[in-house]
Amino acid sequence: MKKFMSEFKTFAMRGNVIDLAVGVVIGGAFGKITTSIVNDIIMPVIGVLTGGINFSDWKIVLKRAILDAEGVVTKPEVAITFGNTIAVILDFIIIAFAVFCMVKAINTMHAKAESLKKKEEEEVAAVEEPAPAPAEPEPTKEELLLTEIRDLLKNK
Repeated sequence: MKKFMSEFKTFAMRGNVIDLAVGVVIGGAFGKITTSIVNDIIMPVIGVLTGGINFSDWKIVLKRAILDAEGVVTKPEVAITFGNTIAVILDFIIIAFAVFCMVKAINTMHAKAESLKKKEEEEVAAVEEPAPAPAEPEPTKEELLLTEIRDLLKNK
């Protein structure tokens, strides 16, 4: 059991797991923000555009509620309530778009950082590489003659 707990502790303390936990917490808070935006801002506007109908009340009634003589519901209504589903789908689309924008921005930053790093490496390599030594100048006619004379004297 100790080994199992030790392995779990090692797993839980890895950077990726902690990053994931932070992401889940922030995602939950972000989900609440988008739910509020959809329910409190977007849905009322859609309700006005559709003639003042409360979007969450949109439904298809399959079987009406049965009331007794006093107006008390004896059998509840059976209905497909799709208004709330549409609101949740809008929620999802907004969150997906925001995540897409964040991932795109992060990828752009990584690409820029990578290109800067590559450029710096190229500049460092250019500075570190010694300039090629200048080619030795061609020997003059006098030097050629002196070299010939030296070689002839060596051979004697």
